[in-house]
Amino acid sequence: MDIGGTFTDVVTYDDEAGVFAASKASTTPDDLSEGVMAGLGSVVGSPGDIGFLVHGTTQGLNAFLERRGVPVLLLGTAGAEDSYHIARGPRTRLYDLHYRKPEPLVPRRDVLGIGGRIAPDGTELTPLDEQAVRDAARKARERGHGAIAIAFLFSYANPAHELRAREIVLDELGEDFTVSLSHEAAKEWREYERTSSAVVESYTGPIVRRYLSHLEVRLRDGGLRVPLHVMQSSGGILTADSARARPLQTLLSGPVGGAIACAELSRISDRPNLIGIDMGGTSFDVSLIVGGEPDVSAEAQLEGLPMLMSVVNIHTVGAGGGSVAWVEAGGLRVGPRSAGARPGPACYGRGGTEPTVTDANLVLGRIDPEGFAGGQLTLDTGSARKAVRELGETFDLDDVAMAEGICDVANSKMAQAIRTITVSRGIEPRDSSLVAFGGAGPMHAVFLARELGIAETVVPRFPGAFSAWGMLQTRIRKDFTEPYFFLDEDLDGADLTAVLTRLEEHGLSTLGDEGVAQEHRSIAHSVDIRYAAQEYTLTVPLADAAEPSTPDFLKTIAERFAEMHQSRYGHANLGAPIEFVTVRSAAFGDLGRPEPQKWPHAESPEFPHQVQQVVFGGAPRDSIVVRRDDLLAGHAFEGPAVIVEDTATTVVPPEYSVSVDEIGSLIIRSKEQA
Repeated sequence: MDIGGTFTDVVTYDDEAGVFAASKASTTPDDLSEGVMAGLGSVVGSPGDIGFLVHGTTQGLNAFLERRGVPVLLLGTAGAEDSYHIARGPRTRLYDLHYRKPEPLVPRRDVLGIGGRIAPDGTELTPLDEQAVRDAARKARERGHGAIAIAFLFSYANPAHELRAREIVLDELGEDFTVSLSHEAAKEWREYERTSSAVVESYTGPIVRRYLSHLEVRLRDGGLRVPLHVMQSSGGILTADSARARPLQTLLSGPVGGAIACAELSRISDRPNLIGIDMGGTSFDVSLIVGGEPDVSAEAQLEGLPMLMSVVNIHTVGAGGGSVAWVEAGGLRVGPRSAGARPGPACYGRGGTEPTVTDANLVLGRIDPEGFAGGQLTLDTGSARKAVRELGETFDLDDVAMAEGICDVANSKMAQAIRTITVSRGIEPRDSSLVAFGGAGPMHAVFLARELGIAETVVPRFPGAFSAWGMLQTRIRKDFTEPYFFLDEDLDGADLTAVLTRLEEHGLSTLGDEGVAQEHRSIAHSVDIRYAAQEYTLTVPLADAAEPSTPDFLKTIAERFAEMHQSRYGHANLGAPIEFVTVRSAAFGDLGRPEPQKWPHAESPEFPHQVQQVVFGGAPRDSIVVRRDDLLAGHAFEGPAVIVEDTATTVVPPEYSVSVDEIGSLIIRSKEQA
């Protein structure tokens, strides 16, 4: 199940019949579990019939973006408690005269300094001021704070003070009170980023915990007999119990499902490099698959605030089917404001009056008004035309020209988002295939591919629920880190192997708590490396825990690091001193994965379809309109065309051809490259 801003998507797999099915339900912002239960009810008779359940939640992310988390009290080391507000010095928008630093989640008045000091090597310099912690807990109760974040200096080297502080707080405020410790949220160096991670977890944690607990109760009352699993930002999953303990890990769980789905599509279709675009009702997300693996980072930023955690790199802009078209300084803008699920686009008939991208596509004839969202909504073409026409009067354009203008501006914005995550990082988009999903992604994908010079667009089955499909392809994942500062010349390979072995034993053992059998557990190790005196690092994979003990390890790892540095930054300095910073271990639990369903093969090149007028290039064109269920493997035809299904609509402009592959994916290429 994947909750989006407009729809909640559900994908089921019948492991006896080997068949997938997908459905949608309207997202219910006031109580997200209502939309979840409605979506489940449309595909299964009872939650008791479910043998495995995984859920991607946007609850924490929405609370963060809308600034409606709980009030947080931050406890820092006395004398250094202002590090969270001092933050970092870089001015990220150099020529913006109105630039302002990101607004912290905790105001300065809610930051308290606590006596006690740990040295960088982990030794205690000054005992913890326990009375100050107790007083702080009482202040939290008096001021109505919903959580406390504790971030003491060098707690990653010795967490004793943070652990004791939590004991005192819970003694004062009760065992159910939310307390986040920085060394648990992010056991890494860099004081500000570690503190920010703990603050975000405190700010969103109570909301995530309440939501998951509420959903579990509803599912159990409905008869569910298996654990609820939750998608993580890293691309793995955890049981809801573990997710409640570490809610920060679920922050980006919704969008990540699409990246994992792209990785699985890469594997089964033998396409190593993919660009995934997920366009829903509210946002447009871009992810990368490079060499068959999702692009994963050890750090994320949201609205300028950093978080140290394993996360699939996703670039998001406010451009979706519900994005509102508006005028600013005489120019047309699309998004980031969205009409959402309610009131929604004008064509929804729920009270919306502003033109959106969905209204524009309806005016152009690219959406079936009777079959939208599987027939759950009947769209009002007249209201869409009225909204678009009123905006067009500002530019002296008729409704058709205005609708194409709205789509062109939205496409330009989305193409720039793709460039941000590819070209700006030295990746050539033309070397990849574009995978289009989300309810609105296939409608715009070919136009984006044309602008970026991408030869091939792939529209998988169930594109509107592709992120939910990806959640069925993933595995349990738990991440562990250990600071490890050594120059290459000082490195003791045997000691590094010992650290990795300890992390491996701990990581594999924790998978038992997730219900993973011994034979299905595995581990992957890596180490963060930088050139000596550099600030930031690259995460370099290791073959296994024993590799650092091999005779040529330093030579091998330096070459591996130089190759990654050359790829990422366009230069490397093999032979220069390098520094090891952080050791990382990811423990995986294999849950198995459904095999892709082979699509029936066409016995004839003919298929049922209609011919209707659809606008391309400002003029109506005779276009093939076909139900996707009527297309079988081997069918092929040329655009212009509109391919309709329950979860999405695919638009194929002139000069492009379409074919259906063995697993039912639509493969769209320009005629010159077909």
